[in-house]
Amino acid sequence: MPRTPERPRRITLVRNGPLLVEGPVEVVGDDGAIAASRRFTVAICMCRRSRSYPWCDTSHRNRSKPTSDPAEGTGCPAPDRTGEGDRK
Repeated sequence: MPRTPERPRRITLVRNGPLLVEGPVEVVGDDGAIAASRRFTVAICMCRRSRSYPWCDTSHRNRSKPTSDPAEGTGCPAPDRTGEGDRK
């Protein structure tokens, strides 16, 4: 759909994800480089993890599979993420 004064370009914010922009679009990077897409809707990376930046390749997603129950795993306790460990 063409952008008109009656219908402005729509940008959708995705929580923990990309910006979805109705295309076609041109994105100007901080170095002045221009990336263009003629797609109907494009996903613009906000986390800068994408290998095809400025376009989103879903690198923002968590790649590890969460365990539903720690008891079902290997029997090992979950790793301590606080850095405190078992110090006494």
